[in-house]
Amino acid sequence: MTQNANTAALSAAGVSVWLDDLSRDRIQSGNLAELIETRNVVGVTTNPTIFQGALSQGHAYDAQVKDLAAQGADADAAIRTITTDDVRAACDVFAGVYETSGGVDGRVSIEVDPRFAFDAEKTVAQAIDLWKTVDRPNLFIKIPATEAGLPAITSVIAEGISVNVTLIFSVARYRSVMGAYLDGLRKAKINGHDLARIHSVASFFVSRVDTEIDKRLEALGTPEALALRGKAGVANAHLAYAEYQDVFDGGAHTSTYAHLASSGGANRQRPLWASTGVKNPDYSDTLYITELVAKNTVNTLPEKTLEALADHGEIRGDTMSGTAAAAQEVFDKLTAVGIDLDDVFDVLEREGVDKFEKSWEELLSATTEELTTARSNSADAGTQATSSGPDATAGSN
Repeated sequence: MTQNANTAALSAAGVSVWLDDLSRDRIQSGNLAELIETRNVVGVTTNPTIFQGALSQGHAYDAQVKDLAAQGADADAAIRTITTDDVRAACDVFAGVYETSGGVDGRVSIEVDPRFAFDAEKTVAQAIDLWKTVDRPNLFIKIPATEAGLPAITSVIAEGISVNVTLIFSVARYRSVMGAYLDGLRKAKINGHDLARIHSVASFFVSRVDTEIDKRLEALGTPEALALRGKAGVANAHLAYAEYQDVFDGGAHTSTYAHLASSGGANRQRPLWASTGVKNPDYSDTLYITELVAKNTVNTLPEKTLEALADHGEIRGDTMSGTAAAAQEVFDKLTAVGIDLDDVFDVLEREGVDKFEKSWEELLSATTEELTTARSNSADAGTQATSSGPDATAGSN
């Protein structure tokens, strides 16, 4: 099988192509392996919404749910077993990519329970537990970039665990995330961990920024406001990339990373562009790919967006370096027309956590129902077997 020319071009430009989806069907059918071979996919991300969708469709999980029900597992335990089994299997599919990329790619992410998003202690405990349970070196533990998440990120990195920091919306929070990562590396070194084996990405959400800001621009309705629609998400990511370059390629903070890299083999924390499926049909369906091209970055794509790239995406090389001034001009204009950017990012973070928590609750509810059904069917089968056994037959004669 040959790689698609457009996905290959994106990869050649320094962008790691990750798939934003995972299911047992995708693993067992060979589709995930096929995407590695034909679409340059070198990683996969998951979240509670993705798992909720996977478990609610088809019959791939029926046998395992039946076994878990027989073992007396509750919904939390069942979900933990099912999701970690899927992630472990996906890690094995990507083992070759992990080896050939020197541990940079071939990564699979699993998220801590979103109900712990504002509880650092529980987040750290579950992150350590998930790391041990999956037991694969190419795992990423996803931790949300809430205020409580920041110290959790540092603590988990300090344990030598690789982390995917998720739900980043603002550049200010992104700075704090990079600081939490570097703090974690310093502590990991003190704890005796090999820094070269610790990796991290910072998942910066894109389309949701446009969705929220466009809604506010349309409510304002002025020509100046309407002219700014569809520009905030890309501009925000461009500003984030400039911050990344400042920390890892130059500027006041580079000495911190450079010291850790030279003395302990530390890896840079790459920016990951998340939420890159275009929500507004008026925009190009590859907008959040073609405008977010730069080396040492990751773009995690829903399959529909990945296929749009493969079909008609045009990669023009680096579209991010040197764009900070123009991006800041967009933000200055947004402020000038009356957009409260701090409020936008606060709303997006709360909604992001709430959406994942809602999906988790739906997953718990659906799993509870499936376990109950499995136990009921098992009990019915036992009753039927008893009633049709030798004693029942003798009694009817």
